[in-house]
Amino acid sequence: MKRVTGIGGIFFKAKDAPALQAWYKRHLGIDVQEWGGTAFTWADSDGKPTGGTTVWSIGPEEGDSFAPSKASFMVNYRVDDLHALVAALKAEGCDVLDKITDDEYGKFAWVIDPEGNKVELWQPPAGQ
Repeated sequence: MKRVTGIGGIFFKAKDAPALQAWYKRHLGIDVQEWGGTAFTWADSDGKPTGGTTVWSIGPEEGDSFAPSKASFMVNYRVDDLHALVAALKAEGCDVLDKITDDEYGKFAWVIDPEGNKVELWQPPAGQ
């Protein structure tokens, strides 16, 4: 079974999210949208879109979306078969959170790495 196939997103928490978003927009040219981030479209070596995106987002420090992790970041990894990977991780003794969600954005599950970081696993909807 293939496990991770790419990075679906990188999420940061910031003490002053609007200021940090503005810094990345001004100094690094990232097209930060009103929702606090951007979606980088995947492209081949000729710049032709290839059918995927990587989300980059900065949000407020408050909130528990990364819990139980205390880290100020979370990486979202793309996977082909979320349920099979979750079963394999559980069989290997990994700390997999019990919740799996399935919505219009795809299927999501989470595992805690040995350093206590929450890792998001994402199976995109078909064709994305």
